Amino acid sequence: MAGREWDLLDGVFAPPFSATTGTAMELLGLTGDHVPAYRRDGSFLEIGSGTGIIAVTAALAGCGRVVASDISPVAVENTRLNAERHGVGGRVRSVHSDLFDALGPDERFDTVYWHSNFVLAPAEYSYRGDHERAYVDPGYRAHRRYLTEAPLRLAPGGAALLQFSTRGDVDRLRAIAAACGRTLVTRRRREFAEGAETLEHLLFEIRESC
Repeated sequence: MAGREWDLLDGVFAPPFSATTGTAMELLGLTGDHVPAYRRDGSFLEIGSGTGIIAVTAALAGCGRVVASDISPVAVENTRLNAERHGVGGRVRSVHSDLFDALGPDERFDTVYWHSNFVLAPAEYSYRGDHERAYVDPGYRAHRRYLTEAPLRLAPGGAALLQFSTRGDVDRLRAIAAACGRTLVTRRRREFAEGAETLEHLLFEIRESC
């Protein structure tokens, strides 16, 4: 992917079988001809790093400090392996964390990014394994947390970004954002084929409501 080879551990979301990771890189401006949606020479926090492809590519593109957070210990190790593989192990810190829980209270970033688990499940749903956490969010509880907390993790002038899919409930997401005192601004959008479906992914910037 993106002209490089990557380690992929069992139990981690596999980018070769879905166009979503490639789409994420295009939306962020890590590949293609988009102007970067992140600060190229700044700090970058990725929530839900999986294999670490996005976090590592951000470091290779010039970000001087990258933190990659994932709730799966296997994904944390996968990100670490890929950072070492591509020579940015000293700039990419891989942490085992539920969203921001494992970060220091004063850590701030120029870009905070999450390609979210956009599939809405009933609030009482129980995960059958860690892999489901990559794409299912019961009651959109994790989204509510991210919408509330991500802007609080920004350095001055920074951007809190959320990648979402039309497979999710966009109207409900906007309602939750409003309830949290946030506004979602669409920065970019892209359609792509996934099997027989045509999906659209949106890159939102989360801003405080006026």
